Amino acid sequence: MTAVLVFVGAMVGAPLRYLTDRAVQNRHDSLFPWGTFSVNLAGCLILGGLAGAGLALPTPLFALLGTGFCGALTTYSTFSYETLRLVEQKTYFYATMNIVASVIAGLGAALLGYTTIHALLS
Repeated sequence: MTAVLVFVGAMVGAPLRYLTDRAVQNRHDSLFPWGTFSVNLAGCLILGGLAGAGLALPTPLFALLGTGFCGALTTYSTFSYETLRLVEQKTYFYATMNIVASVIAGLGAALLGYTTIHALLS
């Protein structure tokens, strides 16, 4: 049953990632991968909130939303590919900023989601 929930969550997360990525990137005339940055940031915020719920969140719901949805919404492989592509294009500033901003903002979003939901449920 858990595998089915992960699959269902991923069926929603993957197309949402693609559509969001394209919509955001089309609005920016920049080499910086704003679409991937946005979906990864949103996924960190959501997953942080799910973790902040702790035991109040049933395990099947975490499998659906955390593993399935957030796992498919966020994308480390695309982040890595786009960073390497920026390096190949010799746009080192954008490559560095992609790494630094993604890590710092991702951790910040996860912490924000965690602390907010944890405080609401405590």
